[in-house]
This record gives sequence, C-alpha cells and structure tokens, in this order.
Amino acid sequence: MTIRVVLVDDEAMVRVGLRMVLTAEPDVEVVGEAADGAAAVDVVLAAEPDVVLMDVRMPHVDGLEGARRVLAARPQTKVVILTTFDEDEHVAAALRAGVSGFLLKVSPPEQLVAAVRTVAGGGGLLDPAVTLRVIESFAAVPATPRQRVRLLDELTEREREVLRLVARGLSNAEIAARLYLGEATVKTHVSRVLANLGVRDRVQAVALAYESGLVRPGDPA
Repeated sequence: MTIRVVLVDDEAMVRVGLRMVLTAEPDVEVVGEAADGAAAVDVVLAAEPDVVLMDVRMPHVDGLEGARRVLAARPQTKVVILTTFDEDEHVAAALRAGVSGFLLKVSPPEQLVAAVRTVAGGGGLLDPAVTLRVIESFAAVPATPRQRVRLLDELTEREREVLRLVARGLSNAEIAARLYLGEATVKTHVSRVLANLGVRDRVQAVALAYESGLVRPGDPA
C-alpha cells in the first residue's frame, strides 16, 4: 500500500527537502503541499492523504490551528507536527488537538520516514529527544475533563499496568518481557486500553495517563 502524504510548511525549501526524502521511498507518495494551516485543509480534502506533516510556526494560520481544522475536516488523516528544540510548549496543545505524532525537524531522514509509516499504520510517536519535557508539561497543567479521567476506572488492573508501561516509553516487546506475557497478548491489552479510553493511538493514551496522574514524572520505568 502506498502512503499518501501532504506537506505543510511556509518555507518552500523545507518542503523540497521533505519531498526528496519521502519520494525516495517506494511506499510513500507526496500528493500535495500547502504553505499554511488554512490552505492545508483544502489540499487535504482534495488529495485525501493518509498523513500530513505540519510545521508549527507558519503565518496566517499556524500548525496547531491547521491540525485542528484538518482533523475536523478529515478525521481519518493522521497529522505529525514538525518543530524545533525551542518549541516544546506547543507539544501539549498539539496532542490535545488530536495529532498522532511530534517530530523534530532535525531528525534524520530515516526517522522521518519511520514516523510516516508508524502513524499511517495507526501508531503514534513522540520524538524521544523531547518526550520528558512533554510529559512534564502535561503533569504540570492537568487539563483532562473529569469524565475522561474516570474512563481509567473502566480499565482492568492489568490494562492499567500496561498503560503505565506504555506511558514510560516501553515497547510492546519490552512490556511483554516485563510482565511475562506474550507480545500478542500485550498488543491486545493495548488495543483494549485505546478503545476503553476512546483515544486514537498510543500517544493520546500517554497524554491521558500523565494528565490524569496515573503516571508522574520520576516514576520508575
């Protein structure tokens, strides 16, 4: 299956670079470009991409508002926010807007490609270089409505345990080894956690885990 991607960045040279990296992959096709969040909506509706790579800082309509508009217009499209080291304050807002990933612009090409494949496949991601600061941002300013926090009560103790480990950054294989379970069993638990919490992917589940206080910065992994 070919992954259809739209690029949204106000700098043409950045879009050229992203296009060069992605079109070198046999399973990725760049199907559109836009220079701000407003134009992105029209491009997304016309091109029907699987993934949108969205810059944060753009004139007119920035990436956060652009992401909200894109997801409202076409919820099945996954949005990955591209940003820089000094823009961590945007991450919490982006995750609350429903984006599926957050990646630094300085990430190597192979990480960019992996990010596109991950979110196209239904996964979510946070760049490990800023994950801790993102977590601290969520923990410092809880903003999850009480009805969403109460969804945690619907999880079994095992599912809560799996969610804690997901929130600490462990992969399915690492969780399986930690809990002496099969990897397929862990994958089933994760799927049930996402369904019971009503979230799109692991990234959203991690955000809820920290916002609710289920996991806090400094907890042992």
